[in-house]
Amino acid sequence: MTSEQWSAAVRLLWGPPAKPARGPKRGLTLEGIALAGVGIADAEGLGGVSMQRVAAELAVTKMALYRYVPGKAELVALMVEAALPDPAGLDAGLAAAAAGAVSAGGGWREQLGVWARGLYEGFRAHPWLLEATVGARVMGPRELGWMERALAALDGCGLSGAEAMDSVVLVAGHVRGIAEQERAMAGGAGGAGGEGPDGQLVAMLCEVLRVRGDDYPALAAALGSVAEQGGQEQALLYGLERILDGLGLLVERRGR
Repeated sequence: MTSEQWSAAVRLLWGPPAKPARGPKRGLTLEGIALAGVGIADAEGLGGVSMQRVAAELAVTKMALYRYVPGKAELVALMVEAALPDPAGLDAGLAAAAAGAVSAGGGWREQLGVWARGLYEGFRAHPWLLEATVGARVMGPRELGWMERALAALDGCGLSGAEAMDSVVLVAGHVRGIAEQERAMAGGAGGAGGEGPDGQLVAMLCEVLRVRGDDYPALAAALGSVAEQGGQEQALLYGLERILDGLGLLVERRGR
């Protein structure tokens, strides 16, 4: 974003409801504009979004749209804010997680688990968010609300501010990585019978190892175990548990 785009995005996301810069009132709202963009991005990806396409979706001219939103960068910022789940929807789950494990001193862990799964579902509902939420950009109230709730879960654990922030980034990075893998798999040929991404990968590897298994004995043995005992489609929760295990050790050291 340029400095002008940055300032405009701040005004749109954090300022009072915008009025058209000039010309007659068209009945547009920032929320309606953002939701039109979200609909296009859900159907076609972020590359399908343009000011012209959104204007056509709303049955107005592109110049009419510019009276509310100055360009695509600001439009995408509004779309992210509209598409992210309301963090207030997490509150009941976070409170239950905290109450259910507080006697064991693990409330933070259950709360981060609820938070991570909620973030994952948000990425699954709107895969283009993975592309739209990277790099230096203006974050809106909802996105900061998500960060606030994750950091609040770690309050009282004895971590420094930097450690708490890095812990949230680590969990979010794992969620993003799994969601990005699923998005990439969904963009390919797809698996037979509605297989998930792990199942597709296992099926492909098994096909290769039927011929070349002797060259990769450890991999063949691991995949054989998966075929016999199951365990695929667990990458999100398995990785999350291991991250939280390590974070738990740090919290324990801080409490000594």
